[in-house]
Amino acid sequence: MTSQTTIDKTGPEDKTPVSPLDQAPSTGLRGHPWFTLITVAVGVMMVALDGTIVAIANPAIQKDLGASFADVQWITNGYFLALAVTLITAGKLGDRFGHRQTFLIGVVGFAAASGAIGLSNSIALVVTFRVFQGLFGALLMPAALGLLRATFPAEKLNMAIGIWGMVIGASTAGGPILGGLLVQHVSWQSVFFINVPVGVIALVLGVLILTDHRAENAPRSFDVLGIALLSGAMFCLVWALIKAPTWGWGDALTWSFLGASLLGFVLFALWEKRVKEPLIPLALFRSVPLSAGVVLMVLMAIAFLGGLFFVTFYLQNVHGMSPVDAGLHLLPLTGMMIVGSPLAGALITKVGPRIPLAGGMALTAISMFGMSRLETDTSSLVMSLSFAGLGLGLAPVMVGATEVIVGNAPMELSGVAGGLQQAAMQIGGSLGTAVLGAVMASKVDGDLAGNWTDAKLPPLTPAQLDQASEAVRVGAAPVTEDTPAAIAAQITDVAHNTFISGMSLACLVASGVAVVAVFVALLTKRGENAEAAGAGGGHI
Repeated sequence: MTSQTTIDKTGPEDKTPVSPLDQAPSTGLRGHPWFTLITVAVGVMMVALDGTIVAIANPAIQKDLGASFADVQWITNGYFLALAVTLITAGKLGDRFGHRQTFLIGVVGFAAASGAIGLSNSIALVVTFRVFQGLFGALLMPAALGLLRATFPAEKLNMAIGIWGMVIGASTAGGPILGGLLVQHVSWQSVFFINVPVGVIALVLGVLILTDHRAENAPRSFDVLGIALLSGAMFCLVWALIKAPTWGWGDALTWSFLGASLLGFVLFALWEKRVKEPLIPLALFRSVPLSAGVVLMVLMAIAFLGGLFFVTFYLQNVHGMSPVDAGLHLLPLTGMMIVGSPLAGALITKVGPRIPLAGGMALTAISMFGMSRLETDTSSLVMSLSFAGLGLGLAPVMVGATEVIVGNAPMELSGVAGGLQQAAMQIGGSLGTAVLGAVMASKVDGDLAGNWTDAKLPPLTPAQLDQASEAVRVGAAPVTEDTPAAIAAQITDVAHNTFISGMSLACLVASGVAVVAVFVALLTKRGENAEAAGAGGGHI
């Protein structure tokens, strides 16, 4: 294997190819590896935070804007959809035009879209600007990985990715805590407004610190048809997953979009074999570890993000916690990801990714099984054990799968590899929300009528039963102000028990997915192209 040479675009006259090992160390801020890490960490923190911070704000948004359960799902799904469809193309943009430029554009656009959501007064506008958040976040995320890959030498790359993963993990898990504080003491709008000053900080740091490193054999053309085919295939796939709970998994529309997605992927693969500079060279997937890393990210996100969607409703609507209390109860999850990510980076550097990844997914499976045992009166201690196990299990997966995907890709495709890594996570998040949401809805709809009758409550018309199911899916009791206290207590008991049965089944499915991921993790190994890293050669 040979290292890729890079061209440093920091100055108009400095265009001589340099070797990662020969370039003189940087003594200033610009191009310094650790300052680069800090800069990209601030940027990706916004995107990772918004993946889960909105979950804690969903009940407040639902009440304030009169949104339905489907509307609330779209606040999450619209964001994931935009990210999933455009991440790989965004990574290619970074490979072609420079990761520094795409990172800065992503930061500005993401912060602006966040501010627009805070100013929105309808659910339609919130969802629309969430889509824009996803589009700009897609520019930002793979660019961050590309900058790290180019700046850090091989022996430091795993530690850098470990810290980067810690930021993502902590932001993802810490979203509910920060969201709870903001929703309870300020407003749900503040959950989005907070991205504006963070974006300004990331922009200033980026302008002062980041340098643009491009591989000498970086792509010079742009595969427009490949972008169209891949984007169309990804859209049809994610759209089918999102709409399937509404249309039904056996509906012709669902299968039409799934069929269109499959056709799009086939046409994309055929075209990529013919085009001179493909969007994704298919030879990339001849690497079994890289392919396994992509699948592992999908499975991890299904289990984690899909399960987390219900936990926030469980804490707030079943246990009656405030947004802040709900966030604090997830602190063990956050803490274990913060502690575990850099430790996982060091462990993976020493022993390789296979054992830490398999062990992490095994612990994730055990923790999700523990969450399936939660009841309406489960103690905080028991909940904390499951949450802590989940955080500790996810930490090595976030770090290790990223290193496996990016490290097994050539240097000139680092942006595409970063896009693959993030696209896998977003598709997994959409798949988890859709599939686990369908499992939850089916269980609630199937059990509610019988539980209602068994409690000897007044019978409901079909329309009333549908309305009651809508409320129970988010753990809420369908009672009105004029409902007698005794009957209201019975309805609440039925609603919470029915919700718990649905959440338990969803968590069991998530646990099963994590078990499958254990075996996928055994196919991974250390990145074969890690030696191409470190183009920045900065002072470590």
